[in-house]
Amino acid sequence: MARVRYGARTEAEISAARASSSRLPDIWSTGVVAVWESDPDAVAAVLPPPLKPTERPLVRASISKVDLSGYPLGAGSVAVAALHDGREGWYPLVMPMTHERALIGGREVFGEPKKLGEVGVERDGLVVRAVLARHGIAFVEVRGAVDGPLPLPEPAQKLDFYFKFLPAVDGQGFDADPVLVHCTRNEKFRKLEKLTGDVVLRESMYDPVADLPVRRVVELTIGEKTSDQKGRVAERVSAQALLPYIHQRYDDPQQILDGPPAGSA
Repeated sequence: MARVRYGARTEAEISAARASSSRLPDIWSTGVVAVWESDPDAVAAVLPPPLKPTERPLVRASISKVDLSGYPLGAGSVAVAALHDGREGWYPLVMPMTHERALIGGREVFGEPKKLGEVGVERDGLVVRAVLARHGIAFVEVRGAVDGPLPLPEPAQKLDFYFKFLPAVDGQGFDADPVLVHCTRNEKFRKLEKLTGDVVLRESMYDPVADLPVRRVVELTIGEKTSDQKGRVAERVSAQALLPYIHQRYDDPQQILDGPPAGSA
């Protein structure tokens, strides 16, 4: 009988896949990063407990194109500065990706708020334009001109916070207590340049980052970097405390309550 592809994989096949994923080479991306000071009340309002605001109400947009052979990828995020257990990091609100493959691991393993979207980084000489868009709306646009090279930073570890959860089958809360994930990334750069320009936030009912206005641009760069990531469960969190924030994950929060019609495939 021909192999049934939906059938169980052998232990050898599972081990080979696991070994292959642990030997990935450095993957380099070209990306624009914009950091700005925003309204402190707005930044505090988007942070689910136990996350707390940092001293500075910072927002960061990262917009990158990734050099994957035969599989070019656009990846982005909009995150706010946050504090947990004495450690400062970033809490992403939305992470647009241009391919489904880039969504699955991040969403299911780490709880990343990834969604399909359009991500663009364009450079024409010294002129740079980077965009995050969904549903036909470029809700973040960075426009600027290269203002010269910057010293390469030392390799550094960055921290992101995610909430991993499963909406309950009966539509009431969660199937189990959500967890707060600490995701650490080891980053290294091979090129970094300063940009002079601005950050434009456009109104979108799906990605309302315009609620985090640009008060003052703190950092605007374009660079080439590579990174890896590892996650750990920092703690289990209150389902009741997190429930008012789960709409951040969905374009239409009602969809998690709908369920399929009886007998549907």
